[in-house]
Amino acid sequence: MNTRLHPTASDAPPPRRSPILVWLLACSATLAVLAMTACGGSDSPEELTPSSISIQKIGGFDGAALGAAEITAYDALSKRLFVVNGANNTVDVLDLSDPTKPAKVGSISGTPFGAGINSVAIHEGLVALAVEASPKTSPGRVAFFRASDLQLLSSVVVGSQPDMLTFTPDGRKVVVANEGEPNSYGLADSVDPEGSISIITVNDGRSPVVFTADFKAYNSRADELRRLGVRIYGPNATVAQDLEPEYVAVSDDSKTAYVTLQENNAVAIIDIDAAQVKDIRPLGVKDHMAAGMGLDASDEDGGTNTNSGTPAIKIANYPVKGLYLPDAIASYSVNGVTYLVTANEGDARADWPGFNEETRVRAHCDKGLDPAVFTDAANLILDSNLGRLRITATPNGGSAGKNAAGQCNELYSFGARSFTIWDTSFKRISDSGDDLERRTQALTQAAFNASHDNNTLDSRSASKGPEPEGVVIGRFGKKTIAFIGLERVGGVMAYDISDPAKPVFMTYINTRSGTTGDRGPEGLALIPANRSPNGKPLLIVGNEVSGTTAILQIDLQP
Repeated sequence: MNTRLHPTASDAPPPRRSPILVWLLACSATLAVLAMTACGGSDSPEELTPSSISIQKIGGFDGAALGAAEITAYDALSKRLFVVNGANNTVDVLDLSDPTKPAKVGSISGTPFGAGINSVAIHEGLVALAVEASPKTSPGRVAFFRASDLQLLSSVVVGSQPDMLTFTPDGRKVVVANEGEPNSYGLADSVDPEGSISIITVNDGRSPVVFTADFKAYNSRADELRRLGVRIYGPNATVAQDLEPEYVAVSDDSKTAYVTLQENNAVAIIDIDAAQVKDIRPLGVKDHMAAGMGLDASDEDGGTNTNSGTPAIKIANYPVKGLYLPDAIASYSVNGVTYLVTANEGDARADWPGFNEETRVRAHCDKGLDPAVFTDAANLILDSNLGRLRITATPNGGSAGKNAAGQCNELYSFGARSFTIWDTSFKRISDSGDDLERRTQALTQAAFNASHDNNTLDSRSASKGPEPEGVVIGRFGKKTIAFIGLERVGGVMAYDISDPAKPVFMTYINTRSGTTGDRGPEGLALIPANRSPNGKPLLIVGNEVSGTTAILQIDLQP
């Protein structure tokens, strides 16, 4: 499919050049390389290797509605920031030439293309929007615009519910995760579309061509996938229907995409040029009994072995397996080796009629816990311990995790409350453990494990904790830093991940204030210094619940 049908300018012999012209061009090329090194090289003054960093909020924009700021993308050519406004089915266009005072200069409506804009991505002045249809189970569209004047260039049909899209680093293609969620299960009007990945050859946005990587070839391999640990469990769903692509990371060479299959606790590996699924890799589970892998499992843990406790901070080890269920994924390389970072948000199939996998330990384990598996089973099931914890009733393939007597012999919670670094075979290299929860114990901006719509102590302890959702990665001199957005309690944590086996905490910023301020970080976008409007690296955070876009400046300390 990559065969050229017509000769191009590159097929013609190159024109002859005079020696003087060749010398001038060589000098120009040398100067250009030096200039690029000065702007973005590893040890240049503009991009030093920091001993530490700090993050400060320098500006913001209030969309004044729930959902008014979700995913963001920046165009360095026009100095414009594009913000998905889910409240209005638009993309708000902000002038970011002065990042302390972003101002709205226009908008793009999603109405001509569908019912809701889910994502935006930009490459060198070309804007791509992912728009889901109405109903969401119908094929969606990707629309291309010019960033400088918001002119529509084209739109193409993709799969059902395009949830996230990104350009390949070379800018030639756009990779789209088509989530394909059902509208319900087992009802007269139930529709469960297939998940897929669309690969769009951009062609300057004027004549894009769509190819589809689907999962049909795996329909006959459901049992094999379940044995490996891929969660295939939607009622009466084929594998292709059950897999729900969520988020995309692309390798530096633009050849391979890694797509999270969130509800399935797996990642699909895509050959971009062939538009084919190469493999599906299960992520396994996190052992919350392991050292440093604890969690706060209850919002009523202020008592001892009781069903009437009060909220308290109690991070401890429990005999629970955490399903990673990641949302965002990002890639980076160290010494030529590619690594992946996942934000292990967790997600349950509980949002539509006909099927709900989410339950609590005490309700699900009504016959108790298996004493052969759980030490002190009679007390462990009480609300001050594990009784309130939200778990899945269907760990995989319909299993309820119970023995013949109906006692629970395995407990699987949603999300790992962490970020994880993997190699490309999805062997776990490191995990942040319980560090995210431990570092949010003493916040002045919000109560521990508060949600994004309240300031209640322990509100989210029984359900996914701080809920890491977004991750972006930046290179600063010789250091690689990951920024992790915490959807519930809020804010962004930064870790030095230069050594994938030993992430090191750097800093944390949280710009909420109780039930006000920036709440519900949804999307993160990183602007490097050499593309930033003020010459400083910026981190843009779209806060869905408050509807605010926060402009954060990253200050590097030598």
